[in-house]
Amino acid sequence: MADAGVREKRQEGKGYPLQQAPAVSVLPSKTSSTPRHIPAHGGQVQKVMQMFADAPQPYVDLSTGISPFAYPAKLPDLSALHTLPEEAEEAALQHAAAMAYGISDASMVVAGGGSQSLIALLPRVLKAERACILGPTYSGHVQAWKQNGISVSEVSAFADLQSAAQQKNTVCIVCNPNNPDGRLIQASHLLDLANTCQAAGSWLVVDEAFADMTGQSVVPALPHPALLVLRSFGKTYGLPGIRLGFLLAQPSMAAYARDLLGSWPVSTIGLSVGCQALQDREWLRQASTKLCAASSRLKKLLTKSGLNHKGQAVLFELVECERATDLWQHLCQKGIVTRIFPYNAHWLRMGLPASEQQWHRLEEALQDWCAL
Repeated sequence: MADAGVREKRQEGKGYPLQQAPAVSVLPSKTSSTPRHIPAHGGQVQKVMQMFADAPQPYVDLSTGISPFAYPAKLPDLSALHTLPEEAEEAALQHAAAMAYGISDASMVVAGGGSQSLIALLPRVLKAERACILGPTYSGHVQAWKQNGISVSEVSAFADLQSAAQQKNTVCIVCNPNNPDGRLIQASHLLDLANTCQAAGSWLVVDEAFADMTGQSVVPALPHPALLVLRSFGKTYGLPGIRLGFLLAQPSMAAYARDLLGSWPVSTIGLSVGCQALQDREWLRQASTKLCAASSRLKKLLTKSGLNHKGQAVLFELVECERATDLWQHLCQKGIVTRIFPYNAHWLRMGLPASEQQWHRLEEALQDWCAL
């Protein structure tokens, strides 16, 4: 775990602290000077709620951007776990992912144990001298490159990323839609950036963890020699515990990444569930309709509660609030866990409730907040 000094170290010329996941952010208590330790990512609800012993249960986890509608997968029989995954099963998952994400050649698909593991792999795949990240964004990207001794800069303007792309051996990184503010860059602009990278001898990594409902994917541009795309399975299909994600890249680069991962990077359960879900296009269509309705409902509820809309993707909403830390603690006291950020004390991100009971608890908690 990184110490507090490392966590508070700021990038040169920037106001955002470098987040060193899975380190924790330290926040003051609302009622005392005792420091409160908050996980650097969403989830870890039991850990968070240790600080709120009197909160009602079951806890409502709105701290992650994960779909509340889980794919109804049929799990393999226990006997399937007695053997190692077969090459044919791995090939079937690659083919299902290629079809689902809109690429014709399954050799461009790398399957791994969640997109986070593939983010950590990228510094070994790309022999970059520096990384430039459009931020603020998901902290795992900064962490991966810095842990491999690569110089990292964070820029807040797309034009600055375009300038960085003109330097040889630079990897440019964009989350699209962005986490946590939902910023969405048109695919055509990202493809122009990929072309700039190609001309300069650099690379563009586009993290499309939340892209399944946007229509702005750059995947159709593959195989592009300078473009790599990350896709998350667990968020869209509501099954993060499966730990499945994909790296999409031109065939030779994808083959190299698979070699680095080694044998059996995905479990038998991941192979089975991934194939089922990725081929079920009708389920995804219906889930997308429900998610869009839930997203609209959440935005209306937060607006009704006087919270300023800052940004959103389909799976989460970001609000800007003068007392975001106090609101976070108030919701925790009601048994509802949301997400706050060490680099912006006025931001609070909230995922989608999974049931009418959870919606009711959130609405009541926000009504109580308004009455304070």
